[in-house]
Amino acid sequence: MPGQPSYTALPGTYPRPVEGAPLGAGDGGFAMFNVTGALQAELADLFANELHVDVPSPDTDLVATARLDSVGMVELLLQLEKRFGVRVEMQDLEIDHFRSLAAIAAFVAGRRGGDQAG
Repeated sequence: MPGQPSYTALPGTYPRPVEGAPLGAGDGGFAMFNVTGALQAELADLFANELHVDVPSPDTDLVATARLDSVGMVELLLQLEKRFGVRVEMQDLEIDHFRSLAAIAAFVAGRRGGDQAG
C-alpha cells in the first residue's frame, strides 16, 4: 500500500520495518502498529539472544508455556531497562503485561510514550 513501510523478514522471523520507511501522522494507527511490531521484533531478538528462550509467535503465552519463569522474569526486567530505558516499579509489575511478546511490546511502547510514572 502506498505510504506504508515495507517489511523484510526471513522465514521463521518477525517482520521488521525497512530502514528509512515513512511513518506518517494520520495513518489510522499504522505508525503505532509499526512501533509495536518493531518492538516485538526487538523483543524476539532479546528473548533469543539474551534470555535464550525460543518464542514461536508474538502471542505465545510465555507464562503458561513455562518459557518465562521467575529467574527469566528478573532478567527480562533488567533487559527492558537496559535496552529500552523502561524501569518497572513494583506497583506496575502486573503479570499480564509480560505474558507475551505482544503484551510486552504494548507495555514498553506505552511507557516510552510518556506514560511512565515515577
